[in-house]
Amino acid sequence: MRENVLEITQELIGKFLVTNIDNSLTSAMIIEAEAYNGVVDKASHAYNNRRTKRTEVMYADGGLAYVYLCYGIHHLFNIVTNERGTPHAVLIRAAIPKDGIDTILERRSQDAITKKTSNGPGTVSTALGIKTTHSGISLLDNVIWLEDRGIKFNKKEIITSPRIGVDYAGKDALLPYRYRLKEEIISDFLK
Repeated sequence: MRENVLEITQELIGKFLVTNIDNSLTSAMIIEAEAYNGVVDKASHAYNNRRTKRTEVMYADGGLAYVYLCYGIHHLFNIVTNERGTPHAVLIRAAIPKDGIDTILERRSQDAITKKTSNGPGTVSTALGIKTTHSGISLLDNVIWLEDRGIKFNKKEIITSPRIGVDYAGKDALLPYRYRLKEEIISDFLK
C-alpha cells in the first residue's frame, strides 16, 4: 500500500472513474482531485483522529469509496487510499464524461455534454449515479471502480493549488493539495 496521498491524488488525473449502477455503465476521466491528509489535516473529516459512523470508512484499508452528503444535497465521492488506521482520502472534484453519455445526460437533466456536466464533486457523483449508499464499497468490485486507459499527463499539464471550500481549516486550507488538468487540455477533451 502506498502512503503518499499527494502522489496518489496527482496520479488519479487522467484515470477513469467507472460505475455500473442501475444496470447502466457510465464513466468519466478524472480531471480534478483533492488530497485529504488524515488526522493532521484540519480540512479532513478525520482531523485530530475524529471518528464517527460516517467517517469510520476512512480508517479502513485503502480502495474503498467514502461518499458523504454535503449541504444535505450533494453526494461527494472520495477514495480511501492508505492502510487500515490511516484515514487518507482523495475527493474527486471534476471529470469529463466518456461512456454512457445518454444515462449521464438523463441524470444531469441536460441535452448535451457541457463543461458543467461534471465540473464539481456533486455533479460528478450525480452524473455517475454515486450516492451515500455506496460509501464503504470496494473499488475492486463491479459497482464503482477505476480504470487506467493509458492517458498520461506530465506535471506541467497539471495545476497544483489550494483546495476549495475548506476555509474553516485555517492555514491548512492554503496547502497545495488540489490537482487540476490545465484548462486548454480539458477543452481539447471536450471537443
